[in-house]
Amino acid sequence: MGITVKPFHGVRPKPEYAAAVAALPYDVMNAEEARVMVEGNPHSFLHVDKAEIDLPPDTDPYSQAVYDKAKENLDGLIKDGILVQDGQANLYVYRLTMNGRAQVGLAACVSVEEYEKGLIKKHEFTRKEKEIDRINHMIACNAHTGPIFLAYRADAVSGQATPQALMADWIKDKNPVYDFVADSVRHELWVVDDTEVQKQLEQAFKQIPCLYIADGHHRNATAAKVAEMRNAKTPQPEAEHNFYLGVIFPHDALEIMDYNRIVTDLNGMEPAEFIEELKKIGTVEPSSGPVKPGGKFEFGMYMAGQWYKVIVKSLKSDAIGTLDVSVLQDRILSPLLGINDPRTDNRIDFVGGIRGLKELERRVDSGEMAVAFSMYPTAMEELMNVSDAGQVMPPKSTWFEPKLLSGVLVHLF
Repeated sequence: MGITVKPFHGVRPKPEYAAAVAALPYDVMNAEEARVMVEGNPHSFLHVDKAEIDLPPDTDPYSQAVYDKAKENLDGLIKDGILVQDGQANLYVYRLTMNGRAQVGLAACVSVEEYEKGLIKKHEFTRKEKEIDRINHMIACNAHTGPIFLAYRADAVSGQATPQALMADWIKDKNPVYDFVADSVRHELWVVDDTEVQKQLEQAFKQIPCLYIADGHHRNATAAKVAEMRNAKTPQPEAEHNFYLGVIFPHDALEIMDYNRIVTDLNGMEPAEFIEELKKIGTVEPSSGPVKPGGKFEFGMYMAGQWYKVIVKSLKSDAIGTLDVSVLQDRILSPLLGINDPRTDNRIDFVGGIRGLKELERRVDSGEMAVAFSMYPTAMEELMNVSDAGQVMPPKSTWFEPKLLSGVLVHLF
């Protein structure tokens, strides 16, 4: 069957406003941080995706007032000519460059039906309260305001007409409509408005058996549920709500960073006692500096002002059990520190690798946390293997960088 990619009438900033509009995803900062980010910038898309920042600080972020404000702000950006809808349905090539490494993906609408059939594969559970929030936001705005970060196996199609080759050929001699830097990441966008090239890209993706959700599980699940709600009234197979916004990258272009763990206490143990318990299941060596793991089953540990290199092997051989995050959970966090459910236990927190190891030191040195673990990153191959097996990863297993920005493209339905 293959994957459907559908051109759409993108709503996007005029080029002169692109850098001001584009914003990080709504769920990577809290409301206070977002308020600081938008100071002096009335065009930031955070006014749409996190509209509580424009209401009194004590406003319930899940109240209808927030969703109404999001709709008001989106309509205002369109009315004021900051955002403009393309007159024809297009595909878009989106390139992100960070630290000299570029990844090129196709922005398109993908199919809710194919997600429900398992052709667009997930690797995480979603939380009901977050789904309800995005359902209300999506219904109020009548739009997909944030793209889903998707991947496909780069070797799924061979020959000269691969998606990678077609995208590279399209952008080779053309200037992007957007070219700006945000948080040290260069963002470029090209409009694929040639209908023949669109057909070639559509055909190339029809040769790809499945996609993998890299980031955006809640928005993905929400898009499917909103489509289900609308189709319950009147089934409309070709309606825009049955297709949702994604940016699709070849898997070998993506980088997953470490997603580190910090814990509030040692479950009643002193540091020396905890180290002795660790030595019963692996090796523990003091380090003269921060430990960034160099391979699987190796962990950095920071405790009481000291870094250690810890090696603990997996006792399992399945796709989930051999993940480093699973090994840490199964052999250290649960049996030694008493953290049995990292999804709900408030004794554990998670720190994305983009913040660096200094952030782990800061949280422990402040006294807020007792111990930090630096992780070896999950590999894309591991993510895809878990998804192919129909399983889900432990929470906070992957941190993708760079991230797609919201507001660069919006899909109205």
